Amino acid sequence: MQEGTQGLGVILAETKKSAKSIIDTFYKMDTSILIQKYIEESNGEDIRVFVIGTKIVASMKRSSVPGEFRSNVHRGGETEAVKISLKEKYIALNATKHLGLGVAGVDLIRSKKGPLLIEVNASPGLQGIEAATGVNIAKEIVLFVEKNGRRRRK
Repeated sequence: MQEGTQGLGVILAETKKSAKSIIDTFYKMDTSILIQKYIEESNGEDIRVFVIGTKIVASMKRSSVPGEFRSNVHRGGETEAVKISLKEKYIALNATKHLGLGVAGVDLIRSKKGPLLIEVNASPGLQGIEAATGVNIAKEIVLFVEKNGRRRRK
């Protein structure tokens, strides 16, 4: 997917029959569709890891409000700083590196099988993560751009 949706257009299909109906509808509308397995044990929670360069600068847990399965801040999700595991750090850094991104918001879900990569945002929003973690991410991005901009000019 090439554009941010902030949780809009995300539909939970609770049966195979409803999933087929949803897919058929999007197909007939000639609209892009992304299918993702629902991880029930995540309990409406995910982890956003903010990566700048080769460094993790902040991470937060997002939790959905009651009656909602999406944890997006724009959908009313609540945030709090969270310590991530070594495996979660490895996944976030490698996903960012393999996509060639200087700045990324990496979304993970904790499952019975361990952490799972959900998506990598090339233009992640700062809403929620700065307040939850106390990290001035905007400043970190500017410092990264200044440092790397000078390096490329030489």
